[in-house]
Amino acid sequence: MNISFFLIPKKEVVYLPLNCTMRQALEKMEYHRYTAVPLIDEHGKYAGTITEGDLLWKMKNTQGLTFAGTEKIMLREISRRVTNTPVRISSEMEDLLSLAIVQNFVPVVDDSKIFIGIIRRREIIEYYVKLTLANSGSK
Repeated sequence: MNISFFLIPKKEVVYLPLNCTMRQALEKMEYHRYTAVPLIDEHGKYAGTITEGDLLWKMKNTQGLTFAGTEKIMLREISRRVTNTPVRISSEMEDLLSLAIVQNFVPVVDDSKIFIGIIRRREIIEYYVKLTLANSGSK
């Protein structure tokens, strides 16, 4: 089954531009209570995912960094420890299962690698549960 049915479009996704500050990321993640958000470059292309852990490691490894100091650190300067692999919109659900094992969400891009949304792990699991139940004859 094509993944477009499960897509949460970009306009409904919390994401951050690479040119925002560490403080902006901390505040947005706290407000939405997310532990990871997609990053988008100046051309709208998916540029990776920033996690709480990435921000914490940056604070730990930057001597003298205060919360106020996070206003001077751009997200593009922060190392990312996790790679959320994106898929193309033309992918099938079968392509997502292995990614969902290690990613809370799967970023979706078009053929030009422009970020168009995400598919959450929850939707992938629900799809496979329904498929399994349908194949076993249960409801």
